[in-house]
Amino acid sequence: MAAPLTASKKGLSFADRRANWDVKLSPFGFISPYFLIFGVFGLFPLLYTAFVSLQKRNLLDAEGAKFIGFGNYEQLLFHDPYFWNAMGNTVSLWLLTTIPQILFALGIAHLLNRRLRGRTLFRTGMILPNITSVAAVTIIFAQLFGRDFGLVNWVLSWFGAGHVDWQAGTASSHAAIASMVIWRWTGYHALIFLASMQAIPSSLYEAATLDGAKGHQQFWRITVPLLRPQIIFSTVIATTGNMRLLAEPLLFNPGTAAATGGSDRQFQTAALYLYEQGFTKYDFGYSSAVALLLAIATMLVAGVAYLVTRRIQTD
Repeated sequence: MAAPLTASKKGLSFADRRANWDVKLSPFGFISPYFLIFGVFGLFPLLYTAFVSLQKRNLLDAEGAKFIGFGNYEQLLFHDPYFWNAMGNTVSLWLLTTIPQILFALGIAHLLNRRLRGRTLFRTGMILPNITSVAAVTIIFAQLFGRDFGLVNWVLSWFGAGHVDWQAGTASSHAAIASMVIWRWTGYHALIFLASMQAIPSSLYEAATLDGAKGHQQFWRITVPLLRPQIIFSTVIATTGNMRLLAEPLLFNPGTAAATGGSDRQFQTAALYLYEQGFTKYDFGYSSAVALLLAIATMLVAGVAYLVTRRIQTD
């Protein structure tokens, strides 16, 4: 049977063979733009960063680069307390921002899913903080958390609290920066949850109402479990975003100590430490090693966040 098939294939005209090639190869052509763009702007920079991280290289003197192997990684992991301080600050801000973001977003989405007057206006307003310039947001919040004339300290003075120097302490600076991130991104996640809530069949709530379930019981027993994929997605997105947090801590304390995240590095994140090494000290090889370790840490933390969120939702 193989011979006739072979003969028939040889007997195909050029137009028929071209049609067969089109059927087989056109799907790869349709998806090729993504892989080309990813290769140029994603894979190549990553590989080049890994290559540069193995060098002692000044950003202003590329020709004087010297190959040192894993020397940058050894220095980072075993002899650089500033790097571990920055990683600790990053994890702290991740905890202070990710969990409140998800909880606030769930609550806001639940409220916006009800019959409210001006509901469309409120829904539109949810995305405004996200599209606002991060520089403008940080500058405004830095004024709000000012030590002497900040609005937050003015409100706290009503309750007998003294003037808090938000930039000086570790806990206070983390709380101030976390408030900026939460304000910017909560509405974004709320809209994702809202869209998913509207896809839940109303018959489920009607059946729960007939069974005597209250509003809060329906929310935790029906709405939240059915939003598990969206909650996992938002958790991973929030995690990756907070692991590369740069603009907020950089602009929170502008001046000579901007790149160090305060006079005692109390709110310097890993991304800000990368910025300091690469663009103030011009140590391109060392900053590339920081970037690669940060990418690995981001993938690990995002994976842990995914597993934890999935486990909580399953339980």
